This record gives sequence, structure tokens and C-alpha cells, in this order.
Amino acid sequence: MELHRVSAVIFDLDGTLLDTERATRGIMKEFLLQYGKVPDMEKEEKRLGQMHKDSAAAIVRDYELPLTPEEYTEAIMPLYRERWPQAKPVPGVVRLLRHLHKHGVPLGLASNSVRKHIETKISHQQGWKEYFSVVLGVDDVKNGKPSPDIFLEAAKRLGVDPASCLIIEDSPVGVRAAKASGAKVLAVPSLQGQMDCYSIADLILHSLLDFQPKLWGLPPFGDWVQNSLPIEPLQVCGLIKEGSSCNALSITTEDCSYDSIADQVSGVFIGWAKLEAHGFTKAVISTGWDLSLRTPKRIMEVHLINSNYSVKKEKLQLLLVGYIRMLPDKVQEMQDNILDALKITEKDQSIARAALDLPIFSQHKNGNLFL
Repeated sequence: MELHRVSAVIFDLDGTLLDTERATRGIMKEFLLQYGKVPDMEKEEKRLGQMHKDSAAAIVRDYELPLTPEEYTEAIMPLYRERWPQAKPVPGVVRLLRHLHKHGVPLGLASNSVRKHIETKISHQQGWKEYFSVVLGVDDVKNGKPSPDIFLEAAKRLGVDPASCLIIEDSPVGVRAAKASGAKVLAVPSLQGQMDCYSIADLILHSLLDFQPKLWGLPPFGDWVQNSLPIEPLQVCGLIKEGSSCNALSITTEDCSYDSIADQVSGVFIGWAKLEAHGFTKAVISTGWDLSLRTPKRIMEVHLINSNYSVKKEKLQLLLVGYIRMLPDKVQEMQDNILDALKITEKDQSIARAALDLPIFSQHKNGNLFL
């Protein structure tokens, strides 16, 4: 069933298309340390999606820095610019941009960053400059988000009615601005612990891998292979606890590194596992967020295919190479037992067994992406 037929798609940039937060993580902490301060994560989360001039003034005030907002900007911005080339597209983004561009869907980019910073960020991504017919920064309009000005201007320059646009956003500030423009709004949240802030969106997805063009009257994808969607490989490194069953390896934030996994990644994947003592094997991996805690934590369930040994305490490397499905729609209501939501089914295992024999997935086994 179509939610709405749209004629153009407008994207936010940071957190929606590019995982700039992960690339620049730690900069604020290092900067504040010079002044004997520690980041207040609750306050920093509330700044997500704000215009830089507003967040700079608030940071100077909140941490009582001996700087003006202008001096703060001059000191910290070079640190961010140095890291921007490391920012990777959020999973599902490249596929979606290429698909929409190929089918002639007008695309716009509207960010609360200034235009020169937007252009710097997208210049490191092949083909992105050509994808967007319109690129707008906060300095192109009178008011930045949460005002709808930037989205209204983007629609105007695209030559379409705002009501016929789909806007994709990751922050509550951006979602409010998009909704105020009269467009349809898809939220792909960056703030996992503040889902109530996204409730005004027309649809919430936890990953752009779950984007269904037909819901918006757009040309459908045709790139699934044997019930699996090939993806750019995602790496995970962890430590397995002694006595774990190969049928249920539970991995949490404390004993695992998710360096290549954006916060907007959720669902059931297929891939390859490399164990320190047992070598390579096929695997099905489900991952999501435990929101029952004060600080949300990523949890991952791993099922090793065709393996029946008891795993000792050893290093584990995972390479996620394909996507099967999203987690249950009611995952928010299953937080009392998140493992139920992450349960890997017999069907998931069957898909993994067959798909991972195909060259498009098997080519990654024993590859140089493993350490």
C-alpha cells in the first residue's frame, strides 16, 4: 500500500547520508579536556541537528569556556574538517541515491551546515555532486531547522510542491522542520533512546536498508539475490565468552567493537565469521538496540551455520555482507526481552546457507577485510 506518491526526495546530510558523527567522535571530548571539562552527553544529544552558530553559543555557555562562540568555532572547526574525509555513507544510502538518480527522481540536499562545509563533505563521495539537483545550506535561507525554510526553498528550486516531496531526516530538529514544510517525512533516527521525538514522522525506519520505494510511488528496487540484499561489508570484532554455544553467541557493547557499523543499522544479516581457534564459517547475525537501559546499547546475536562445537573464550571477527530482513515491527514493545526481538529463525539460517555460496557473497571469505 502506498503511503503517498512523491515526485522528489530531499535528504538531510549529517547522520542521514553520512556517518559524520562516528568519524568525528571524540573531538568534543578532547577539546573540552583542554579546559578541564567533560562532555554532558544529554546536552550534546539535544544539539543534534542544530545550526552550528546556535550549538557553538550553547557549548560556550554550558561549559563556561573562556572563549567567544566565534573563537570556539575558529578553534574546533579545523579538527572536524580533518576528519570529514573519513565519514562513510550510512548503509543503504549509496544504493538508494543511485537507484533514485538512475530513475530520474529529482533529489535535493538540505542541511543545517553551511554550504561550503556541505560541499566539502560530499566531495569525498564519488558521484554525489551529480546526484543532487539542489544543494542548500543554512546560509542559503533566513532561518535554519527547525524552521521549514530550507525544505520549502529546496522544493521551490526543484520545481515541485512541498506536499509532493519526501524528506528523509535523522534528527528530531530536522523531522520537525520537515513536517512543518508540509512534506511527507521519513525518520531514520540517530538518537535511539529518544524515539518519542520522532513520532510526528509519517514513517520511522531503523535502517535505510528497509526503504521500500513502492510505499512512496517510486520505482522498485531489483537488486535482491536469493532473498538477500548485497551490502558493503560491515566489520565487527569481539570476544566470545567461554562456554558459549555456536547457536547463540550474544555480543554486547562492552566486549565488542562496532567501528564500521552506523547507529542506523538494525536487522538480520548474513556474513562470515572468523574464530581464533576454529577459522571461517557462515553466520547469521541479528543486531538492534537495548532501549530498556538508561543509555541504549547495541546487542548482536550470532548463529554459526553448520557448526556444533562449544566455543571457548576467543576472538571473533564478523563480516556482514548481506541483509535479510528488518526486526519485528513491535520491537519497541519487546524491550523487556530484547533477545526475543533478535531471535534468528530457521528461515534466516536457510537463506544464509544458500546465499553465502553465491560468488557475490562468498568472494569476501578469506578476504583482506579480515584482520
